[in-house]
Amino acid sequence: MKKLFISQPMKGKTDEEILKEREKAIASAKRNFAESEEIEVIDSFFQSAPRPLWFLGKSLELLSTADIAYFAKGWENARGCRIENTCAIEYGITVIEDYTED
Repeated sequence: MKKLFISQPMKGKTDEEILKEREKAIASAKRNFAESEEIEVIDSFFQSAPRPLWFLGKSLELLSTADIAYFAKGWENARGCRIENTCAIEYGITVIEDYTED
């Protein structure tokens, strides 16, 4: 079983918007794998935190357990996503980057 981490921009979005985009990202990420391959999505969405850096710390902890990191559309414009992307690459986690247009 492969463990999948989803990185997505969240700043300025409601929880509903984030969760809706997350479902799209998960579906898109799963299209990169064979239907028979089991994928476990790591739950990396936190609804409340004391500070943005707290989110990033927890996200990096979860990222460390992933086999694959999927970076949702717009990731390159989000500070936390860029940091997660760098960490995934530097630590040998397979990276999938979404640059699709709507």
